[in-house]
Amino acid sequence: MRVIAWLVEGTWPACVDAVRAHAPHDAEVVLLHVSGPDVPGVAHGAFAGLLGRGHRERDPGGLLEALEGGSATEILDAAAARLGRPCARAERSGRVEREVVAAAEGADLLVVARDGDRSRLGPRSLGPAVRFAVDHAPCPVLLVWPEPAPGLATIPPPPPHHH
Repeated sequence: MRVIAWLVEGTWPACVDAVRAHAPHDAEVVLLHVSGPDVPGVAHGAFAGLLGRGHRERDPGGLLEALEGGSATEILDAAAARLGRPCARAERSGRVEREVVAAAEGADLLVVARDGDRSRLGPRSLGPAVRFAVDHAPCPVLLVWPEPAPGLATIPPPPPHHH
């Protein structure tokens, strides 16, 4: 059994814990981190637009690239330690939701954490990237709450019936 755990800053511990709880001990586990291409590029563009092209040494885009790379490694290291069993690591970059779907090809399970409004039950608890991955994954998906799920009282009442 091949299990892919999509690790995102802030919610990754819940995905690792779900793998520990639900994946067979002999499963092949892949810890996946995807860096979007847009963050450093947006910083480069904003910096250039704000201050002109003459100040490369103060351009925050390069710093963000370094930080993003570091955080991916730190997350993967921390996740592997938390998992406490052999695993592979995969770092990808590109359109995040599409990279996750591509990484899940041939997998038996994709583990993802909700990334939207987690204060209530419902579809808004999935942000666009997780919604895309859930809708397009080529394998079963285990969708986890990064913290205890909100109570059933957070479900809105059904609409009134019109006769």
